[in-house]
Amino acid sequence: MLSVSFQTLGCKLNQFETESLAAAFRRSGFSLSPPPGEGPVLVILNTCTVTSKAEQKARRCIRQALRSNPRSCLIVTGCYAQLDRDVLKALEGESPDYAGRLFVAGGDMKGALLDLPVFLREADCGGADLPALLQDWTENLSVPKDPGSDRFRFNAGSFSFHSRAFLKIQDGCDRRCSYCRVSLARGPSVSLPAETALARLLQLEEAGYGEAVITGVNISQWRDGGDGSGGLSSLLQCLLEGSRAIALRLSSLEPEAVTPELGEILSHPRIRPHFHLSIQSGSPLILEMMRRPYGPGTVSRAAALLRSVKEDPFLACDIITGFPGETREEFEKTRRLCTDTGFAWIHAFPYSPRPGTEAYDFGKAVPEREAAGRVEVLLSLAREGRKSYCRRWMGRTVAAVVQGRDKKNPGYSGAVSDNYLRLKIKTGLDMVPGTAVDCRITAPAEEGAAFDALAELLPGAEAAD
Repeated sequence: MLSVSFQTLGCKLNQFETESLAAAFRRSGFSLSPPPGEGPVLVILNTCTVTSKAEQKARRCIRQALRSNPRSCLIVTGCYAQLDRDVLKALEGESPDYAGRLFVAGGDMKGALLDLPVFLREADCGGADLPALLQDWTENLSVPKDPGSDRFRFNAGSFSFHSRAFLKIQDGCDRRCSYCRVSLARGPSVSLPAETALARLLQLEEAGYGEAVITGVNISQWRDGGDGSGGLSSLLQCLLEGSRAIALRLSSLEPEAVTPELGEILSHPRIRPHFHLSIQSGSPLILEMMRRPYGPGTVSRAAALLRSVKEDPFLACDIITGFPGETREEFEKTRRLCTDTGFAWIHAFPYSPRPGTEAYDFGKAVPEREAAGRVEVLLSLAREGRKSYCRRWMGRTVAAVVQGRDKKNPGYSGAVSDNYLRLKIKTGLDMVPGTAVDCRITAPAEEGAAFDALAELLPGAEAAD
């Protein structure tokens, strides 16, 4: 059977959808690990369009995949493929060796990729006839009549590339932020019915996963499939009441969605004390130009509420620097908000003009060097915030999910704590990825380490060979 490899760029939702595709190929008997000395015969690249750098990386990945194995074929899908199919398909003309080996299936066709393994298996495909089969398959693709329901065909019951499980509850976005291309690529918001979400969560729990990451484009926009009155709070209540032990981690929240009602649900012990706020700026002027429906006061109140329902939770945020019109004074408002809020991490990146968005025509561009300098200011603040957070947790007990054995340090396993600290746990034995354990944080990591702290298993915790 053919070997298949996957590359994923972008968000947790893309990662989950890649996991679902990998599971579909694995069920049909395809190998996800090519034989030694041979490259994969089929490569599937799941792309992102959030920034121009993400698109540049996608083009590099395409060229590298086509060069590395002259026998391989490449399918490109995802948000970038949805918006710029012709740009990607044109890369096939860069070399005669690429001809007939590059196929593009836009984001609205991504669900159809779940059927490809069966198609290839029934065709008794060999590497020699793969290009012809893929050509026939792509020519017969059609946009699904109900793209919303098609997006929830993705359902990975097991995960090849992650130790923690993911549960997709939402897709698309009804907000048209002036800088964002994602709503153009994924369309309006659609929600997975609560009863289906619960059934999928129970499958993950039965499979032994200790944690599920609740993901979507904008999970704050989840709505009940009936009259639309039920929001994220009601879904989380349903998931917690219907399951037994599996913990839930939220991928990202909009600041204005952090209400007392949601806070009451988030106080549940099976909701992880780790929250990521999509902020983008601390300047009222820039937030208005971004078409974000809140101000810095909303961010401060959201952070305070989250800290009131969890003991010292890990708070992180997204920030865009260099947005058109962002003067040094406006950036200073962002820096001050981040400092005053005391985030444990800041995901900062420079503004990238995106074709098709309102902000693309704003002008008043901040020079790239200046925007990059502002990113570094925030990343320095982020590094100090993470160190400070780690220091506060020395000697304390946390729950964690094992990620796998540390290959460079036998006797240790990597893990992610409930409050999102990257741990190296001394176990003496290999531990099954995805296993939930309790441990005590013993010491901070050395400068430059790929983890945050060392930890030890609590007495009575068991490791599996």
